[in-house]
Amino acid sequence: MALALYAPGLGYYANTSRKFGTMPGSGSDFATAPEMSPLFGQCLAVQVDEALQKTDTSEIWEFGAGSGALARELLQVLHPRVRRYTIVELSAALRERQQQALAPFADQVEWVSELPEKIRGVVVGNEVLDAMPVKLVVRKNLLWHERGVTVQDGKLAWSDVLTHLRPPHEPPGTHDYLTELHHQAQAFLRTLAERLDAGAAFFIDYGFPEAEYYHAQRHMGTLMCHRGHMADPDPLDSPGEKDITSHVDFTGIAVAAQEAGLPTLGYASQGRFLVNCGIVERMASLSVPQQAAAQRLVAEHEMGELFKVIGFQRGAFWNAIGFRYGDRTHAL
Repeated sequence: MALALYAPGLGYYANTSRKFGTMPGSGSDFATAPEMSPLFGQCLAVQVDEALQKTDTSEIWEFGAGSGALARELLQVLHPRVRRYTIVELSAALRERQQQALAPFADQVEWVSELPEKIRGVVVGNEVLDAMPVKLVVRKNLLWHERGVTVQDGKLAWSDVLTHLRPPHEPPGTHDYLTELHHQAQAFLRTLAERLDAGAAFFIDYGFPEAEYYHAQRHMGTLMCHRGHMADPDPLDSPGEKDITSHVDFTGIAVAAQEAGLPTLGYASQGRFLVNCGIVERMASLSVPQQAAAQRLVAEHEMGELFKVIGFQRGAFWNAIGFRYGDRTHAL
C-alpha cells in the first residue's frame, strides 16, 4: 500500500494525475469536503481560531493539504492572526497545485516534507489518516493470517501467512473475517504527541470507534480504491493509478495519542461538529445550489455521520466549540 501510494514517480500521490475535484469530467478521482463547499473550511476556522487563542499559539500545521482548498479557506478567515501556515506534503505535484491556490498568502505559507522536533500551533488533517498504509489480517478457519502481495502467473495476487497479529477487538463468531490494522496511523499520532510542544490537533476522516470497526458483520473489511469518482475493492488492479484508503479506527487513534501524553479534546460526527461551528447560520445566505452542496457535509446519509472529527489538546482542557454538543468521546 505504501508503494502503491507513495513510491517516487510511480505511487498515486507521487504522480501528476489530477486527484481532487467535484466532477469526473475534470479528470479527478474524488472530492473532499473543502472542494464541495467553502463552508467546511470557514466552520473549521471557527474551531481553529478558538484553539489558537486557548493554547496561546499563532501557527497552523496542515498534513496532506490536497488541492490547497482547505488551507485557502482557513487563511482567508484567520490570516491576520496566523504568523505561519506550514504544510507537510510528500507529493511534489500536489505541492505545486497548493502553491498556485495559496499564491495570495505566499508570505505566510511554507512547505516541509517531515515533522520538526517541536511544533507549537494548531494541527489539522482532513482525510489524511485514511491514506496511511494498513496491514490486512484475515481469520480463516479460526486462524489469523496476514494478507500480503505475491506474483502468480505474472500477476499480482494475495498471499496469506499465519501471523501473531490480531485486531484489538476479537470479532465475535467463528466465520471468516477480513479487517485492517492501523499501526502506521497510530505511530503517527504517537510521534505528533511527542513533538507537539503547545497547541491542539484536529483530524477529520471517515471511520468508526473500535466496537463498530470490528463488528461481526463488517467481515469484509473497509479497504477501498477510488478512481474517476467510482469505488472498487481491488487494490491489486492498476496500482499507482488510483487511491487506496481504509476507514479509521478512531479508538486506536485516541488510545495511541493518549498513551503518548496527548488527551482527547473531543470526538463527534462531522455533521454535529459543523453545526456547532455555525454552518446552519452560514448556509442561510447561500444560493440553493450552494446550500445543497453544503448540506452534503452535514446530512447523515451523506458525509455528516460517516465522517468524524477528533481533537487533541496539549495543556489544559477546554470545552471546545466543535464538541460542545453531541460529543461522543465516551463511545471511543
